[in-house]
This record gives sequence, structure tokens and C-alpha cells, in this order.
Amino acid sequence: MRSEAQAGAAAAPRLPTPPLATEATRDGIPTFWLSPETAPAALRWLKHDARPRYEMLYDLTAVDERSRRPPPPGAPTLPRRDFTLVYHLYSFEANEFVRIKAPLEDGAGLRAPTLTGVWPAADWYECETWDMFGIAFDGHPHLRRLLMPPTWRGHPLRKEHPARATEMGPFRLWEEKETSEQAALRFEPEAWGMARGSGDTDFLFLNLGPQHPGTHGVLRIAVQLDGETIVDAVPDIGYHHRGAEKMGERQSWHTYIPYTDRVDYLGGTMNNLAYLTALETLAGISIPPRAQVIRVMLCELFRIVSHLVWYGTFSQDLGQLSPVFFTFNDRERAFGLVEAITGARMHPGWFRIGGVAQDLPQGWDAMLREFLAYLPPRLREYDREIMANRIFKARTIGVGRMSRAEAIEWGVTGPNLRATGLAWDFRRKRPYGGYEQFDFDIPTAEGCDCYARAQVRVEEMRQSLRILQQCLDGMPAGRYKSDDPRATPPAKEPGTMHDIETLITHFVGVSWGPVMPEGEALGVIEATKGSNGYYLVSDGGTCSYRTRIRSPSFAAMQTLPLLCRGAMIPDLLAVLGAMDYVLADVDR
Repeated sequence: MRSEAQAGAAAAPRLPTPPLATEATRDGIPTFWLSPETAPAALRWLKHDARPRYEMLYDLTAVDERSRRPPPPGAPTLPRRDFTLVYHLYSFEANEFVRIKAPLEDGAGLRAPTLTGVWPAADWYECETWDMFGIAFDGHPHLRRLLMPPTWRGHPLRKEHPARATEMGPFRLWEEKETSEQAALRFEPEAWGMARGSGDTDFLFLNLGPQHPGTHGVLRIAVQLDGETIVDAVPDIGYHHRGAEKMGERQSWHTYIPYTDRVDYLGGTMNNLAYLTALETLAGISIPPRAQVIRVMLCELFRIVSHLVWYGTFSQDLGQLSPVFFTFNDRERAFGLVEAITGARMHPGWFRIGGVAQDLPQGWDAMLREFLAYLPPRLREYDREIMANRIFKARTIGVGRMSRAEAIEWGVTGPNLRATGLAWDFRRKRPYGGYEQFDFDIPTAEGCDCYARAQVRVEEMRQSLRILQQCLDGMPAGRYKSDDPRATPPAKEPGTMHDIETLITHFVGVSWGPVMPEGEALGVIEATKGSNGYYLVSDGGTCSYRTRIRSPSFAAMQTLPLLCRGAMIPDLLAVLGAMDYVLADVDR
């Protein structure tokens, strides 16, 4: 298997105009610096005319550079900047990433041209960047607050913005503030980018949420109706936002691991793996074979756990009340195994830098063998009860159609992309964490609709069972954690109990955390909802200078208007259920 660094170095594209600079990064992704004015033309060229083409805008974010430590002597000279725009593009043709950076200076005005005319997915990414950093995008059709309330002051991911509530003083609701907050709650269609009518037709506006069982969390959707037909459906997100990226800049590299569990809170250790894939690439830490297989085993267990939640609640959204009780019972059996291994259930926070927290307990294999024998007959039963149910089919077939080209345009990944017939799974296409050792298929479907998305996830559970069987049959012996000193403190015997230098190293490594080298890395995995990526920037300290979470649910939720236009209100709940999002994964 090629390393990510080797793959990136072999695929560096030639830009139509000379870049301001090129940068060598620890993940090996080709990285070019362009001016904010020339970047859009180069990005458009990379999408349409480059060979290979970079079809997907995988992520768009920014970095506040003003507090960064100066580079060491002899480091390459990079453009002067106060902020940096960072674009990650992905090529399905070449199976490669490219990174474009644009420097911005605060005094010159934090502005850049919009990319919404190149990728529709840039809409939310640019709104988020303005919301978090105050960088405006000229030509954007509807630049607005996205995650923060419209009355919020400041831009939270700027370095001067407080990282903790204790730094902001006690909260007081003045009468003037209460009045302004109440005024901001008044619904004005124009503020949502919608018209009140068309021709001689006045539209009806329906408020779905933020408290509605069909949204599976605090999500508000402003639905624009012409009679009973949906004209538009605009999601109002951010209710679950709690500064996950900001917390990554205040926690040490190690102590941030449990925070990742709360992003896709149904994905458990899958979140740990996404973060650690980026961190271990940044640090150059290798993982022992036993630790790799243990990680894969826990991640596939959580893939099944997450899909079981989706399976039961999706059928419940469409009117079947019984399956959710059965699938949640199956989930409890999986949690019994997770708890036996990690000591916790939904949020074990059990992966560590370089491996896992501890070795497998005695009897884990018998429990896994029992689970592998138990679940397949249950899945066959659900095929008959749910997938073959004529009402379920009537509610899902032909509903919420999205073509393969549209999915790529909007940055959709995971089962929602594979439901368009594209067999693309990062576990297969860009193996990480030892997945290249396992034999499994990539489930696809051709319907491009809600039923096709269900077909893919149902088959994915069976493929996860295949992987778990291989973990059971081929668990290697050896260490469960790397012996790299940044991952494992010195042994207490004979070291720390007799050697003051070793004791100090142990104490500093545990209390302050390890020091990671200066640089940056993108770690990408196939999570339960799609491709999850962590982009980490280090200035050579004990915590991340910039932590960026590219979540699959964020990209998927942005497609809601596309999937719902022309449908009926009951179809909206089918589309939401088939999407399989987690709102904390959307909001971070």
C-alpha cells in the first residue's frame, strides 16, 4: 500500500499560473499558495480542466495565524498573512487530494471571491468561515451566520475570542438585549433567502422544529410551500454547536480524544480514529499490528451500532413502530461487547495515540463469536419486516432522488454517495489503520433515492460482520500500543522509580502532554455517516494550533433543499430519515 505522503507526492498537479509558494506538509498532500484573487480561477481549472480533475470540494476552512509561533530558522519562506483560507479538493479519478491556500492580511480587509459558482457546496462552508472567522466572500448569494445565533457578536474561532465561558463574565439578560433577541426570532422569509410569493401566488411557510421527533434532535427547517408541494426547505442548524474545534485548541493532544466521541455521538471510537489518523500522520507514529486490528474491530462494531439506530428510527419515521424496539435490543447486545472491552458504552474514549488504552480482556472472543452468530438471522428478519414492506417501499422508492454528479457537487460521501451506484469507500480506496488486510465488499445501489440509501446501509452491516469475523479469526499477538515515547510514558520499573530524569519525562508527558512537531496533516476515514476528516495544524506545542473537523453530516444536510423540492411534507421526513445524520456532527 502506498503511504499518503507517497501518493500525494506522485500526483502534484501543474497549476495554470505559478503559485506564490509550494509547501511540503507531513501528510504529503500537494499544497500550493495562491493569492485570494487568483485562487478561484485555479480552483475552477482544477475541477474542470486539470488532468486528473479534482471534482469534489472536500472542505473549505480558515486558520487564524496571528498567534502562531514564528517558524524555526531555515524554514521555507511562505507568504505573509494574518489569516489563511484552506481549500481541500479531492479527485475520484486519481484518488488524491490537493490543498490550496490563500493568504489574507487583516489590514487589507478579510475578503475573498466566492466559490459558490464553482461548487454549490461552497455555500455553507463560506458561511461557516465568515461566521467563525469574519472572512467575507464577495459574490456569495446569501452570506449569513450559520452556526451562531444572528445576534452573536464576534467570531469564535479567532484567537482573541474566549475559549471558555468563565472568560466571558457572568451572563446578564438586559431588557434591550431581550428585546433584540425576541425581534431576531421573528420569521422573515427574505432573511432565509426565500421569496414571499411568485407571480400571483403567495407561498405558505411551515416551521418544522426545532422540537420535532422527525428531526432527531434540535433542528429547525423553514419549509416554503405552494399548496402542499415543497418549494424550498432551508435547514437552520447550530443548536448543537458547542465549539468542538475551539476545544481542540485548548486541550492537549491526548486530552482531546474524549471530546471527539461527542461529535458523531453514535459513532463512538470511530471519531477517535479520525482524529488519531491525522495526529499520527502529523507525528509519524506507527501503530502495532494488534492495535490496528483492535481498532478496526471496535470501529466496525460501532458502525453496526450506528446503523441499527438508523434502521429502527427510520422505519419508525415512516410509520412502523415495532422495528425500533428490536433494533435497539440488538444494539444493546453490541454495547455489551463494547463495554466488556472498553469499560464504557456510547462514549468509551478508548483509543490512544499510538494504539488503544489496554489489551483485550479475557473472554472477548467468546462474546464476539456469540454476537456474530446472533445478528445475521435478525438482519434477515428485518429484510422481510422492513425492506420488503410495501408501505416502506411506497414511502421511499423514487423519493429524494440525487444523482451521482449532484452528490459529488455537494460533497456527499458514504452510503448516500454509494446509493448513486458509485462504489467508493475510503477503507478500500485509501486504506488506513490496517483496513488493507481485510476482505469485504463495497455495497452500492442504483436507485439514487431513499430506498437505495437504506439498501446500502443494510448491506454495510453484513460487510461489517465479515470484517469482525476476520478480526476474531486473525487477531495478532504483540503490543496494543506503540512504544513511541510520545504515545507511551516510560515504564515505572525500573525507570521512574529510580531515575529522576525518567520520572520528570513521565510527569511532563502525562500532565502537559506530548509535543508534536510543527506542520499539518489531514486524516480521512470512512465513518458511519460518510467521510470524516480531521485537519490538524501544529506549531510545535503540546496542543493543536488549529483543529478542523470535516464532518459528513454537514455536507449531507446542505443537500436537503435539493432533495425536497417538488415533494410533499411527509416526504420530507422520509428524506431526513434516509439521510442518516447526527446533528452534533452537523454543528460540531
